[in-house]
Amino acid sequence: RRLSGRPAVTLLDVFRRHARLRPRRPLLLFQGDTFTFEDVERQSNRAAWALWRRLGLQSGRTVAVFLPNEPAYLWTWLALAKLGCPMACLNCNVRGRALRHALEAAEATVVLASPGERGQC
Repeated sequence: RRLSGRPAVTLLDVFRRHARLRPRRPLLLFQGDTFTFEDVERQSNRAAWALWRRLGLQSGRTVAVFLPNEPAYLWTWLALAKLGCPMACLNCNVRGRALRHALEAAEATVVLASPGERGQC
């Protein structure tokens, strides 16, 4: 039903609603650290600002994300959604021809990867 409405309700809309209504409620538990909705909202806003300011990302530019499963993945995804940038999720275990194919198929103009992304995922 929600998708039939105009405009459709997105995951970003749902996240923002929860962040507004339950800012201090835990959202993510990772290796002993707890991140609340408020924490993730703040981090994703900072990431969106940095991506817009430093890389000039604008709505519609596809970004390939080559990150391991860590909290930064969540706020990177939210930051890109806030900027209106489609995200191509790349498996960080893929290498060689398969990775090259995934990048070409995504038609991404930017690739985001973790600093030590040399077989560390």
